[in-house]
Amino acid sequence: MRNILFQFLKPFFLLIITFTITSLFIVYFQPSPSSSPPSSSPLKIQQENTTTTMARSFILWLHGLGDSGPANEPIRSFFTSPEFRNTKWLFPSASPNPVSCNNGAVMPSWFDIHEIPISATSPKDDSGVLKAVQKVHAIIDKEVAAGTNSENIFICGFSQGGALTLASVLLYPKTLGGGAVFSGWVPFGSSVIERFSPSAKKTPILWSHGLADGTVLFEAGQAGPPFLEQNGIRCEFKAYPGLGHSVSNDELQSLESWIKTKLRSSS
Repeated sequence: MRNILFQFLKPFFLLIITFTITSLFIVYFQPSPSSSPPSSSPLKIQQENTTTTMARSFILWLHGLGDSGPANEPIRSFFTSPEFRNTKWLFPSASPNPVSCNNGAVMPSWFDIHEIPISATSPKDDSGVLKAVQKVHAIIDKEVAAGTNSENIFICGFSQGGALTLASVLLYPKTLGGGAVFSGWVPFGSSVIERFSPSAKKTPILWSHGLADGTVLFEAGQAGPPFLEQNGIRCEFKAYPGLGHSVSNDELQSLESWIKTKLRSSS
């Protein structure tokens, strides 16, 4: 009887642990404020000049299963470089949906997940992923219509949000600045590959995954780069020893540096 009860409650324990880890890393790794330079400092003048030459940019962050957009907003505080002073951020929340891996419980979810832990061979929810992609594309289209160069738009996501990031970037009709996948996986089958446009294949991908991830297994993340390279898509993969199912300070610092190298100036 105890074993049956444990098996029933196991998915809920995993969800609680995942949500708690996400919250803890945001609080624990909050960057400490640095003192501002004097008003006559050459550094301040240099920063102001950088701001005026950088074009408008946009970063969209997609949260994981059971989480919310507002809970992830502290992530933006890591991006302190002057290049991000003209950056717009958006942290949307997924709508509540029943999730198979959690015995049909309703929670914020971009699409259905059939099992946890997720491996490289876990079942896919192509139709659910494609519906979620349409929502992400609507956000991107709105930003492009507002005047942001598509190549200054970056989609980032953790876990389920990372999987959706990958699908959204590869199915968008234009080249974007980049897609950053944290502890994600390839969430679609081979039939979706035919929809990749030549422009989308030019979008660079940053993929980060913890070696100790017990929710989205490292093998699921490790299978991503070969899949992308086989389809002519650039991918930079980074493995983090000892990191479980969470986003670390090192990963966010790496993301900041990576985006800085991709940003287009206004000139």
